[in-house]
Order: sequence, then structure tokens, then C-alpha cells
Amino acid sequence: MNYYQETKDKVLESTGTSREGLSQSEAEKRLEENGYNEISRKEKKSIFSMFIESFKDPMVIVLLIVAIVQVAIGEWIESLIIFVVLILNAILSVVQTKKAEDSLESLEKMSAPTANVYRDGNPKQIEARNLAIGDIVILEAGDNIPADGRLIEAESLQVEEGALTGESMPSEKTIEPLEEDTPLADRINMVYSSTMVTAGRGVMVVTSTGEETEMGKVAELVQSASAKQTPLQRRLADFSKKLGVAILLLSILIFGIQAARIFLGDTQDVTVPLLNAFMFAAAVAVAAIPEALQSIVTIVLSVGTNKMAKQHAIIRQLPAVETLGSTSVICTDKTGTLTQNKMTVVDEYIPNGESHLFSGDSNTWSESEKILMQIAVLANDSTINEKDESSGDPTEVALIAYSNKQNLPYGSVRDEYPRLAELPFDSSRKRMSTVHEVDGEKRLLTKGGPDVLFELCSRIKLNGEVVDLTEERLEELKQKNEEFSDQAMRVLAFAYKPIDSAEVSIEDEDDLIFIGLLAMIDPPREAVYHAVQDAANAGVRTVMITGDHKTTARAIGRDLNIFKEGDLAYTGQELDDLSEEELMDQLEDITVYARVTPENKIRIVTAWENKNQITAMTGDGVNDAPALKQADIGIAMGSGTDVAKDASAMILTDDNFVSIVKAISVGRTIYSNIKKSIAYLFSGNLGAVIAIIFALIVNWVSPFTALQLLFINLVNDSLPAIALGLEPAEPNVMEEKPRDPDESIFSGNTFRIVAFRGALIAIAVVISQYIGLQTSDEMSVAMAFTTLILSRTLQVFPARSNVETSIGAGFFSNKFVILAFAVCLGLYGITLLPAVRSIFYIPAAFGLTEWAIAAGLAFSTTIIMELRKIVLPYKLD
Repeated sequence: MNYYQETKDKVLESTGTSREGLSQSEAEKRLEENGYNEISRKEKKSIFSMFIESFKDPMVIVLLIVAIVQVAIGEWIESLIIFVVLILNAILSVVQTKKAEDSLESLEKMSAPTANVYRDGNPKQIEARNLAIGDIVILEAGDNIPADGRLIEAESLQVEEGALTGESMPSEKTIEPLEEDTPLADRINMVYSSTMVTAGRGVMVVTSTGEETEMGKVAELVQSASAKQTPLQRRLADFSKKLGVAILLLSILIFGIQAARIFLGDTQDVTVPLLNAFMFAAAVAVAAIPEALQSIVTIVLSVGTNKMAKQHAIIRQLPAVETLGSTSVICTDKTGTLTQNKMTVVDEYIPNGESHLFSGDSNTWSESEKILMQIAVLANDSTINEKDESSGDPTEVALIAYSNKQNLPYGSVRDEYPRLAELPFDSSRKRMSTVHEVDGEKRLLTKGGPDVLFELCSRIKLNGEVVDLTEERLEELKQKNEEFSDQAMRVLAFAYKPIDSAEVSIEDEDDLIFIGLLAMIDPPREAVYHAVQDAANAGVRTVMITGDHKTTARAIGRDLNIFKEGDLAYTGQELDDLSEEELMDQLEDITVYARVTPENKIRIVTAWENKNQITAMTGDGVNDAPALKQADIGIAMGSGTDVAKDASAMILTDDNFVSIVKAISVGRTIYSNIKKSIAYLFSGNLGAVIAIIFALIVNWVSPFTALQLLFINLVNDSLPAIALGLEPAEPNVMEEKPRDPDESIFSGNTFRIVAFRGALIAIAVVISQYIGLQTSDEMSVAMAFTTLILSRTLQVFPARSNVETSIGAGFFSNKFVILAFAVCLGLYGITLLPAVRSIFYIPAAFGLTEWAIAAGLAFSTTIIMELRKIVLPYKLD
């Protein structure tokens, strides 16, 4: 039933209650039928199940198989290292998952713990969870509303509903029935769970509880909205599956070839050869799998969070750093994000056109301007303290802030003209009046909505004289008011009249003298103009989604160049009237959405995602939470609700759109650096795999042991890969278009770079092993290992840039690379110690000569990699 359409008597009848409320027995019966007034929660995965799920990755499965077989044959050191790495990765995954989703817990915290109701005809305080449909609830200023309800009494009642509706101003309430299809934000005879009474008092009849409330519907949307994997996560997951299967098949093939050779030979005891064959195949698996990849990506993203924090962006979910870099659409709220969230007087109108804005010198003001400012300050209950902290209605705060800005401190005006009486603001009257003694006479000063004050004024002050307000002059006033309104400005009218006594009533608010109009708006942040253009230059589209009125949203959008000629602006209700096909056809032309619902926001985000666009969604209210979770990256405001923050991947501490664009720049740099790290890791792994396969083909001993490869992959390669993640931004990073979310991690030059570097490393290793074989199998393994580890470590220098040499990029511009290189040389030095050599299969005969040969081969690969950029440069991705 649409209770907002019905009279209060009809609502009482429909809910089976009366003004005296429910009886206790009836309330208990209804609770039994409908359930408690609370939001239920879906069961979450246990920590154990999340831990087990982390082992389902194909590459992880291959490593587990290798480790288990190695335990069976007594090679426990290698298997122990593998188990430790896998367990650490699993723990890290569980910790990240547990931190991610707390939205529903925050929703529960927002619920009012108690409610004042009538039970059995008497006022009574009960737990909010025990509210039933039909309960009569008393509302006072400061109360959190405990359920959805239809108002049956409202005395100057105002409710802050921004968290649910997106409205920037408190909603003024009434008890009168409304028209059919009135949007949620305009249902001013209804109140909603978890919103707050800011002024006045009222009485409501409960119409919905628990999951049937608007807040409950939001909770259901939050639960049903799917958490998104980032583009990098999707690509790594897809690559892991393919690589895992490929490695497993390759290892089986290699083992099969080795086994066939054994059985076709004349060997009597095949046990040892078969074990060696397995170890050969296991070495291929260990060499090909970048065991530290996930950890390195996590560390690089973690470092990126510190960079983001400096841009006022707090990352809650690490992959969001990378997602920002591929964002192509920003669905942004208006209030506080694009605008200052601070009503400001921007224009004024005095009927004789004396000025467009007050001057900063009050001595130059006309009489009309002086009176107008007196009314604005005196018929006003707001305050601003010494710390510039304000209290009161935002519109009234704007008026006294304007007085202060004109070098007329509002406090001095109030001290000079004390209030003698008042007629408080009333939502039905839409005006406020106070009485003061000014220039020796008592005056009634009135401010309010222009449409109301126009009807109450019979005179107007023109050029210092009071004259009749003729129809022609009234039409001029109405035209000026419309001009302001068309620019999405909030307009207040000001009037006064002399009176004989300080005792006044509502009947005295007539025969007023019109003075003028003040127009105000929540203006855009100055830096946002450039940020919107910067985003456009980077191929990122900005779409405004707000709870405000269409006219206001469109005006701000046009001012910021978000809404351009030929673009469309839709309200939530107009959006509901579009079919999916119509929405998809018009989506790219709609740049402004106004008066939207939570369902609208999810639909908009989903539509962009269906167009294969990486979408960022900003928000601060409870109503934003489902869309924040549904979006590829949800961005909550630091001043917003806990629900929005918990549903988001990123929080803006300054609520500023500019910070989003800066964060996108950082995200793009981090993604580029991650690709450099990936190319570095896979080039080395590819070189090792090629060398192993070559040794198999020519029937050499395996050039590496599994422990040597694990040492390189987990210990030696990790630091350089992390250092590459700290590279400075490439030039013109914000002049490139967003990446295709479906592009491979090896797209562009990455595959060619990996193949070229991997082949060079493999050639150097093969030559080194061949030289070592002239002495012994053990020497060939030691030389191959040394060449591989040194060439992979030296590769960090050419890996810093795909287009510039390490000298051109600034050899010392990334000191972490130099530090990582030095540490890796030290780690390799440990393997040469007498007590450690045997563990890494390095014979005592391996001396300076052998090391110099291996080092020279490794250094040559680095020189060739750098020369390749000069002689045959890569094209930019």
C-alpha cells in the first residue's frame, strides 16, 4: 500500500491501529507474525573455508603435487619451502577477505536502540527491535527514526534524510496526502528508518519494519550486489589457470620422455633414474611458476596505498589501486564531491538595481541593502564560532557568513539590535519573522520563500522610498526569481514593516514592504573544473548522479562541462520508464542523473559495466552502499556513513573529486610498474625453462635443482621485482586512454619483451652449462645456476623502462633498484660459502675463473637488452 497517498485516518485504519497505539498483546502477536524490527544477515564463509579456497589455484595445485612427491622421496627441504610459501599466501588472502565486507554490521549499528511509543494508550519506551506495524511512535528533535512510518502529526518537523535519499538539505515534513508516483525523496509525509529528526516534533504510525523498510531494502541490495574482481585479478586468475595446466602437461611430457629413455635403455634398476626423471620434471614446474608473483603484486599495491594516501585516498582493498588505473567512467555524487557542500550567497537583487553584489564597505551601502542585511542576520538562528564551526540551517549559515564576508560581523549586528520577539520558521508558513528596534522604531523583519513573501507584500522600497507593489513591479520580481531558479540557485526573499508593539502573531505578517532577494548555491570546488578536463583528456568520462533536483544537477553539470550540448539529464523516475535496450542506447549521452534511488544507482553502474567499462562510483550515504559494492571500484567520502565506507574499496578523506583524478594517475603508474615486475619475473622464468628443455633434448643433466630455482624465484627475484614497482611515473601517463579491461597482462610489448629477454638469458645459461660440462656435471649445474641468477638480477636495470635505457631513465632516479641489486648479490654470495655450497650443489672446484665466465655471460645479456632499445626500439603500448 502506498501510505503516502492516503489520509492519516485511512492509514490508521489500514494498519489496524488507533491514535492510542497497539495493545501489548496485539504488538506481540504482530511480532510473531512479521518478525522483529531488525535486518537479518546472510551467513558468511568461515575462515577455514576461505583458507582452503586459496589452494584452488591451478599453479598452487601443481606446486602441491611437486611438494608431496618430494616428501615421499625424501627431498624434504624443497617441499618444506614450498609449503611455507603457500601457507603464507593463503593467510594473506584470508586476512584481506576478512577486512573487505562489514557493510551490514554498520547498518545494524545505525539502528535506533529504543523508541518512544504508545502501548495500551500510554507513552512507553521500548527496544526498537520490538516495534510492530501499527505502533504509534513519538518523534523529537535528535531522535533516530526506528522504522518506516506515515506521519499523523508534524509540528515544524524536519528530518535529515541525506544518507538515504541523497538530499543535501533536511526534509520539511507534512501530514497531507501526496500524489501517486511521488519519488521517495519527495514523500514528505513519510519518515524512514535510520534517518534523524533535526527540528520540531511529530508522531508517526509504523508502516514497515526490518527488511521491509527502505533501509532493509538497501541492506538486501548490499548483500545481493556482487563484489567485483579487479581487471588485474581477473587476468592473473585466467593466466594462472592456463599456465598451471600448461606447466602440468609440460612436466608430464618431460617425465614421459625421460621414462621412455630409461625403459628403452639397458638399465637394470630403474628406480633411481625414474626419481631423477621426476626431479627433472619437477624442476620445470618450479622454474616456470612465479611463486612470489602474488606476494610481489600485493607488496607493490601496498606501497601504492601510501602514494594514494598522500592524494587523500585511503585504500581499503589493495586491488583497488590497480583498478583505478583502468577506470574509464566515474559516476560521482554532486554535493561535497564536485561542490563545496557549503551554501554560499552568490547574487542579490535590489528592486531598483542598485548593485549586483554588496561591496565590502558597508558605509557605501544603500538604505535597502542595509535593511536587507539586517533582516538576513537578525531573522536568523544560526551561529558561527571563533573556530569557524557553524550550527543551524545551512541556508541561514550562508547568510551570516555572507555578512561576515562583507566586513559586517553578524555578531555586532545582533548585539546592536537585540531580538524582542519571534515567529519561528514553520514548514507550512515557509517563513520566519523577528521583532527588533531599529533606528528608534520597532520593526517586524521577515525572510522566507519568494512565492510566499510576494503574496504578503503590498509595498516595495524603491530608491529609498516606500511605494505600492503594483502588478507590473510584482511581475518583475517573479521574473528575477525565475532567473535565479533557472540557474539552480536557492532564493530567499526579505521584507519588513514598522509595528507598534513587540507582541506579534502570524496575522501581523502582512502588508509587508519588500526589500530584495538573495540567491545562493552550493558552488563547485575551483579545482574540479580542471580535474574534470584532466579526466576527459585521459579518456575518463564523468557522470553526475545525485539526489538533488534535476534543474540544480543540470546547472552544476553544465557549469563544470560535465553536461554538454546534446547530452541528456534523467531523473530516477524517468530512468525507471526506460527499458534495458533504451538505456543501453542512450547511456553514453546521459551525463546527469537526479532524484535517484539505490536501485537506480545499481542499474546505472551495471549498464556501464555491461558496456565493458571499468566504473568507479562515489557516494557517502546508506543509499549509495549497494552501488558502491557493485561498482568495479566504490569510492566513499570520508565524511560519509560507516555503511558507505564499509561497502567501498577506497575512501576520500577530503571528499574531493580532484583526489579521484589524482588517484587515477597514481593507479596507472602502479599498473605500469606491476607489468614491469611481471615481465621481469617471467623473462627469468622463461630463460630457465628453455635451458631445462634444451638440456632434456640434448640429454644433458638438468641445469638446476628445484631448491636453486626456488631460491631464485622466492628470494633473489623478489626484491628487484618490488623495486620495479617503485619506479616514478612515465611521462604523459594521463594523456593515454584507459586500458581495455579484457587485455592480457602480456598485451602490447610485454610478450615480446619477455620472449626476447627470456631467450637471451637461456642462451647465456646454455653456453655456461656447456662450458661447465667440460669439467663435470656438478660444475655445469653450478655455472648454469650462477649465470641464471646473475643475468636475472642484472635484468632489473633494462626492466625499468621499455623505451629508455637505465641511463636515459636516470640511473639513480630509483635508488631501490640499486639497493635491491646489491642485496641480491649478497644473497647469491651466501650460496658460495663453504658451509652452504653443498646445499646448492656448488662443488668446491667452482672458483673465480668459472664465476668470471658465468658473470661475463650474464652481463652480456644486459648489454644486449639495453642496445635493443636503441637499435630497434619498442613502440609505445
